[in-house]
Amino acid sequence: MGLWSEVGPVAEPVQIGHEAQAARWQAPSVVEHELYAAKARGDWAGYLDVLGRTLLFIADSRARLDVRPETVVFTPYWDTRVRSSCLAVFTPGMLPAPVADPVLVSRSLNWYAESWKEGDPPLLAVNPGSPCEAFLATTPAHRAVWRRHADRVFGGGLPQHQLSTLHVGGPLHGRLAHGLACAALMFVKNSEFWNAMAYHGGGYTDEKDRLRDHWGVTNRAEWQRTQERLLQAQMISGVWEFALGLRRSLALDFAGPIGVDHWRQVADRVLRNNAVKNAEARITAEGVTTAQPRDDAVVEAQVAGVQRLIGRITRYEARFRADGLLPEDKFVRTVEAWDYGRASGMARWGLAARYCTLQEAERAVLSAGRSSQANYRSWEEFSAAYILGRCLHFDEEEFGDWYGEMLAAHRVLTTEPSSPWLNIPWK
Repeated sequence: MGLWSEVGPVAEPVQIGHEAQAARWQAPSVVEHELYAAKARGDWAGYLDVLGRTLLFIADSRARLDVRPETVVFTPYWDTRVRSSCLAVFTPGMLPAPVADPVLVSRSLNWYAESWKEGDPPLLAVNPGSPCEAFLATTPAHRAVWRRHADRVFGGGLPQHQLSTLHVGGPLHGRLAHGLACAALMFVKNSEFWNAMAYHGGGYTDEKDRLRDHWGVTNRAEWQRTQERLLQAQMISGVWEFALGLRRSLALDFAGPIGVDHWRQVADRVLRNNAVKNAEARITAEGVTTAQPRDDAVVEAQVAGVQRLIGRITRYEARFRADGLLPEDKFVRTVEAWDYGRASGMARWGLAARYCTLQEAERAVLSAGRSSQANYRSWEEFSAAYILGRCLHFDEEEFGDWYGEMLAAHRVLTTEPSSPWLNIPWK
């Protein structure tokens, strides 16, 4: 145990025998490893630097947060070793599996420094009970030191585009790890644990906000519908899949690359033929029926829209090849990967927001992995398809953050030796 009892940025801790425990201990993630290493060498300034660039979680009542989600209540405990009231906070690698209640919320070290009030506990207990624990005094002078360290290392916010792995408590191999890795582009982009099945994200209220703001999901039923649509690849555009499927069929028929002009000509012909067929007489259970022919203006608009889409896809793929996302002779066959990858993420977001159980989330992650394997032949092929889907939806050919974020994450996942994409076989 480290008890930081001086105002200065470096102080001698009070040690209470963790030697035997530490000798057998494996840090769950790099954050806890760095905390332990700083503590072991007596580098309390370094310890605060690590705390300053991570989230610190506390437990709170789910019912209370549902009523007042913008608030945080401190619930102190008495620690007999230091004979003091303490507030326990935990780093991301030390979090337990989600339960119905209580839930966890996260704040930065700077937030704790600024929010502490008279009457709050005299000690902040960081990961109490672990070899990387420390007890930080909470006087105004001490909290001023917290702020200096947090301001110096936090900069523009939490880091991005880092591969973060949970070495204890998260699967590293097998089918579940494969399904989790299908969402790795997003999780690397956000520097979150790619393999945390027992997921808390940014905490209960933050994850509820994420689902409400980005997905319109505010309850269990809405989460279930969204999750199922993603697993069935029903949220991607049917027009995208029509265009890509047409090229895929042509490539099979002609046993080779398909020129963009050929692709466009066939798309034009198929759309116009479909418009005619839809107006033909048909025999149904109700008798002979004839649909009204489509208005010529509607057909022309559809043809023009698909022609523009083919141009967009072609230009994105050219950029993908230039950036190493696609081999020179390859193209994207389907963008279902975008839904499968998001389905893997949705399972965890729903768990963090308590819209599903851990078992339900695991089943969804496994299903996303199976569907991905059935439709793609490699992590690289899956990645290019996922990124194309994201760009078609968001990027508008700006090649801005929507593309750049994914390119950076792709490069991390295809080059870092500890990447799941380099350590988990596709099939």
